[in-house]
Amino acid sequence: MKKISLTLLTLMILFGSLGAQNKTQVDRPKLVVGIVVDQMRWDYLYRLYDRYGEAGFKRLLNEGFSFDNCMVNYIPSFTAVGHSTIYTGSVPSIHGIAGNDFIEQTTGRSIYCTEDFKVKGVGLDDPENKAGKMSPYNLQVSTVTDQLKYATNSRSKVIGVALKDRGSILPAGHAADAAYWFDAKSGRWITSSYYMKELPKWVKQYNSKNMPEKYLSQDWNPTYPISTYIQSPDSKMLGNYELGFKGYETPSFPMKTSQMMKTLGVSLIQYTPYGNTTTTDIAKLAIDNENLGNNKFGDTDFLAISYSSPDKMAHHYSINSILTEDAYIKLDQELADLLGYLDRKVGKGKYLVFLTADHAGTPNAKYMNENKMSGALVRLMTYEKKINEYLKSKYGRDDLVRSFNNYQVNFNYTAIKHAGINLEDLKQTCIDYLQTIDGVLYAVDMKKASVATVPQYIKEKIINGYNREYSGEIQIVLGAGSYDLEFSEPTKGGTHGTWGPDDAHIPFILMGWKIPHGSTTDEVYMTDIAPTISALLKIQMPNGAIGKPVDYKMK
Repeated sequence: MKKISLTLLTLMILFGSLGAQNKTQVDRPKLVVGIVVDQMRWDYLYRLYDRYGEAGFKRLLNEGFSFDNCMVNYIPSFTAVGHSTIYTGSVPSIHGIAGNDFIEQTTGRSIYCTEDFKVKGVGLDDPENKAGKMSPYNLQVSTVTDQLKYATNSRSKVIGVALKDRGSILPAGHAADAAYWFDAKSGRWITSSYYMKELPKWVKQYNSKNMPEKYLSQDWNPTYPISTYIQSPDSKMLGNYELGFKGYETPSFPMKTSQMMKTLGVSLIQYTPYGNTTTTDIAKLAIDNENLGNNKFGDTDFLAISYSSPDKMAHHYSINSILTEDAYIKLDQELADLLGYLDRKVGKGKYLVFLTADHAGTPNAKYMNENKMSGALVRLMTYEKKINEYLKSKYGRDDLVRSFNNYQVNFNYTAIKHAGINLEDLKQTCIDYLQTIDGVLYAVDMKKASVATVPQYIKEKIINGYNREYSGEIQIVLGAGSYDLEFSEPTKGGTHGTWGPDDAHIPFILMGWKIPHGSTTDEVYMTDIAPTISALLKIQMPNGAIGKPVDYKMK
């Protein structure tokens, strides 16, 4: 009896310890969904609040926790940089993505952020088509998605989805199971051999349905009567700020996308709300077909979504357009659809969502001036030739400056070396010239930014944005509300990339798993997003992160 009792006691202790282990497993959400809205200003949450339904942006605000003072803490504020920073908690100085395109300073070679000539396109007729030769190779640090993979020994599934390759690839990270992006020419969703040898059956089936063409055939009609679009210039002013298309120079409602598509092709979908719709389609199909949120090992999965069309539309129509206002009303409906789908598939309260933006956007300068507000268009490109002509008068060469790419002076070091020119002298000459240009607030030697006579706020952004391999020698800082635009009709449309709140103030909302309702106006930064998600998941933050987890409790 004593032996039996001892055996039973041993078994009870053993099973009890196993039970205790199960009970003390790390508590994590079933799925994390990161949503980046490309070129979304923070004030869109409230400027258009009355135009939204209850289940999209309002649900995020009314159920989640909003950081109402989240700032981009580097320059230039561009798409690839923003997506990289959100998911790495790092800055261009460290993560290496110095722009959408950037110049390898030692050779002068232009590099696209996600180009990778070692891989092939998957889902294209020609695997050598450069649209598919993409990977996260140029990203020099890990992402929060990589860290999740590491924490679970790759049991977690990670998938990125966006129209833009950079909006899908960079958030998904190096260890992702897949990243899908849209090939505008063929109208297909594609990937590269970095991830897989062929597209999954569900992506092939979606491509076979020609959904972009079907969506465009419906035309783009306003959600509400035109007279109710009081946050935008009235219909009589349509065309003053919007950039049209060849043959359709004045975009207006209803936009006959069914006709426009015949000459412009399905790439037109990127400039309409239907670009968001096809993105949501792929996101939902990924959730369903890859069982995201229902991991067979019980681990957390991660879906990184970027809505690229808002950026395309804001560039083309400007942020003041009725078209842009309607695009956000329709995006609100997409978010409602996506959140409702997550409720049904994963379970309300069992998934974690965060919504943010890669950058914001500056109002059209012409619009601001006509309404007696400050803002200016500074055509830096026109000064590239002028500065070389000026430098020739002093140094005898007119090829010393390669470009003003990314609001920076990029030098031709080979020419400088052959001419025996002192680089420090040349930099100071350029700085003196740049500061004579109307609209240029500062021209700062990147390597001496820490001691430059500029506000600390701007100084920190310059330092964070400077990558010695891929950034120019001089940072050009424009006045508040000013920007450079390379469109053929620069007074129309809009852009981003500068240091001010117009381009740098972005939304950041957490909602779902264990997130209380509330908000704070404490200043936080884009670099804090990945560390915050890491802390919630109880995983190590990305290896290049400089941000910190932020407090999501009501103060």
